[in-house]
Amino acid sequence: MQCDGVLFDLDGTLWDATGELAASWAQALAGEPDVPRPPTKRELEGVMGMTDKQLVAVIFPQVDQARGLELFEKCCQAENVYLRQHGGQLYEGLAPALEALAEKLPLFIVSNCNLGYIPAFLEAHGLGRLFRDWECIGRTGREKWENIRLVAERNGLRHPVYVGDTAMDQASAQKAGVPFLHAAYGFGRAPGAPAVQSPGELPGLLLP
Repeated sequence: MQCDGVLFDLDGTLWDATGELAASWAQALAGEPDVPRPPTKRELEGVMGMTDKQLVAVIFPQVDQARGLELFEKCCQAENVYLRQHGGQLYEGLAPALEALAEKLPLFIVSNCNLGYIPAFLEAHGLGRLFRDWECIGRTGREKWENIRLVAERNGLRHPVYVGDTAMDQASAQKAGVPFLHAAYGFGRAPGAPAVQSPGELPGLLLP
């Protein structure tokens, strides 16, 4: 697959931080009277990649949207602090795969996450030097497909590829007019998309 840049989703593609999110959210939500219990790791796995409004409708169905977004913001602040300190679980073989790719191609991240989430990932794992640029809905307020196109355009990419793990990622890439590669080791499915079973397969597929 020929390309001049690789754009990555984050959750389910570069790392699995759901265990760490569950821990930090439990701390953030302790004592909130309208939250009977914090979400579990499994429940958070099911909402990875959603926008904030989609996520709160699933995780906090007992409250209205405004209150759900207030709770979500509190959780985001807690998770960013926690993740900078503890990191998440990088997928096996990810670091050497990124090193190999970055020697030949510029790398980027586009995710439906809050503003501090990608910097927390990069700082916790020392990977900032491998990525040229990143974007998220928390900074632009734009949908993922718009952010994919934005990153591609401002970095002069003519033939980028987007790597993600869900059908939502697949649809976003298609809407942005960018070829999609399915990280089949992640959280979701993407029927009909070319797939890799581990990050270690990426250099062989993407490098000339």
